[in-house]
Amino acid sequence: MALEYVKFDKLSLKDEFNELWLQDRIAEDPTILGLGEVILKDRERMQPRAGRLDLLLQDTESNLRYEVEVQLGRTDESHIIRTIEYWDVERKRYPQYDHVGVIVAEDVTSRFLNVISLFNGFIPLVAIQMNAVKYGNHVSLLCTTVLDQMTLGLVEDDEGELETVDRAYWTKRAPKETLAVADDLSELIKAFAPGFELKYNKFYIGLAKDGRTNNFAIFQPKRKFTVLLLKLKKSNELSAQLDEKGLDMMDYTKSGRYRLRLTREDVKANADFLKSLLQQSYGEAHG
Repeated sequence: MALEYVKFDKLSLKDEFNELWLQDRIAEDPTILGLGEVILKDRERMQPRAGRLDLLLQDTESNLRYEVEVQLGRTDESHIIRTIEYWDVERKRYPQYDHVGVIVAEDVTSRFLNVISLFNGFIPLVAIQMNAVKYGNHVSLLCTTVLDQMTLGLVEDDEGELETVDRAYWTKRAPKETLAVADDLSELIKAFAPGFELKYNKFYIGLAKDGRTNNFAIFQPKRKFTVLLLKLKKSNELSAQLDEKGLDMMDYTKSGRYRLRLTREDVKANADFLKSLLQQSYGEAHG
């Protein structure tokens, strides 16, 4: 069947509707914004001493949250200030999530784009232009992302730019007990991949063999625990296994890594299981 061309008439959201109507449409189906598979987490969310956040959306497949501010007509200075302020409040209240500020407006001006592009890379911002179109008695909304968030480099991706340090640096930075977690995991790795040694960088401890970096596992000793990052495909089965073992899975990163919070007791009680995860990560890195 041949498709028939239909001409739509453009409507002014500011003249024909109100902000509440626009929020209703987004709340009914947040995916219209083009942010992926997102769901509505909250609406008109009270912010301490900062008013109300229009919409809070959450990605169904990650720990990413979007703080969405809606404006009819043209973008203005107060709009960007509110968006950044709400983003900042939410990221401080819920640091376990990644946060992105989203500005939705009918007309995102070039001057406004120039201003917010200065923040991009430091403050994750997305600007979406939303227009209403009419055909007969029907109206629809068209969303265009005019500014997307800048993807920043990940620690394991900029190895050449990282400052290497020695063990002494980390003994001053982390307690012996959490640093020992990296040692214990390193011994598990040597059982199936001999020759790998810990490589000390300023922001994390990686792995190397014969002087060549191979970060299929990354260690970040903290004050009370050590974060282990493993390069593994995300699966419900593995998440269930981690839960069954009582291991704390912090999140799954954008770079495809599980982040686990481990103590020495966790490693001792689950040595065989953790060894199998490390081996799988090694296999995927070499697959």
